[in-house]
Amino acid sequence: MKKPRHLLSIADLSKKEVQGLLKLAEEVKQHPKKYHKALYEKVLLTFFQMPSLRTEVSFDVAMFTMGGEIVDYHSETSPWAKGKESIEDVGRVVSRYVDAVMMRMHDHQELIKFAKNCSVPVINGLTSYEHPCQVLSDMQTIQEKLGRLAGLKLAYFGDSLNNVTHSLLLMCAMLGIHITVACPKKKAYLPDPKILKLARSLAIKYNKGSIEIRVTDNPVKAAKDADVVYTDSWMSYHIPPEEKPKRMKDLKPYQVTPKIMQQAKKTAIFMHDLPGLRGMEVTAAVMDSKQSVIYDQAENRLHMEKAVLLWLLQKK
Repeated sequence: MKKPRHLLSIADLSKKEVQGLLKLAEEVKQHPKKYHKALYEKVLLTFFQMPSLRTEVSFDVAMFTMGGEIVDYHSETSPWAKGKESIEDVGRVVSRYVDAVMMRMHDHQELIKFAKNCSVPVINGLTSYEHPCQVLSDMQTIQEKLGRLAGLKLAYFGDSLNNVTHSLLLMCAMLGIHITVACPKKKAYLPDPKILKLARSLAIKYNKGSIEIRVTDNPVKAAKDADVVYTDSWMSYHIPPEEKPKRMKDLKPYQVTPKIMQQAKKTAIFMHDLPGLRGMEVTAAVMDSKQSVIYDQAENRLHMEKAVLLWLLQKK
């Protein structure tokens, strides 16, 4: 049996495939009626080990508005979650029922293990290591707002040992976007070295190494002349609540404020994958400013996920 295509990591995609998804997502956004029966009688299983708003609702709406069906399944009711069934067996079983699976779970390696035992496409709806659907839709938003991707500068602020930072590093390296990550010089906040190594190899593969990939503890320098200013929660799902006071203290210098935005270009946009907390990783003045594109960014999750589903489920 031919192995299915999966979307587990940005690195699973080629630059040509990313560009194709961006083009298709824009087409779907502009002409939704054209695709209203595109996934008729297709069934997507959505599997959640962690809370979700945008991912769950956008995937549900994406399937329903393209004529497909959704089966929502939360891990607390699963025999697998209670240690009574292996993740491999779950993959083998659900493949017999549905056309694709979207999973949100903590352990990225468990997701890979699940996908290896699935005979249908598996989509990473978020792990603690990567968030590919988010960053694909971010690229759609940047392209809409700034008219291009290659040659831009993206500055990311705050906790960088997380899924969004990792996927941004890989995507920017692939598409020719210079990226600077501003965070404390502590292991708990720095991007995974394996991701940085992979990002630099992608920059060489697709852009002959001309892309700047930097990590700094100087937020002002990071913001200088940025086209995109991006931040994320300081308290990811896997962070214990008792660490909050320490993390707030360590990350406060990397809060996105009007002063930080003033260092960026006048045409710069502010992005956040949400949920966001005003007064934590970003001030209310920035989050609610005219430069903020966070709600357009959230909307594009729907259009990009439609494109991903079409790419995985429709015959060429």
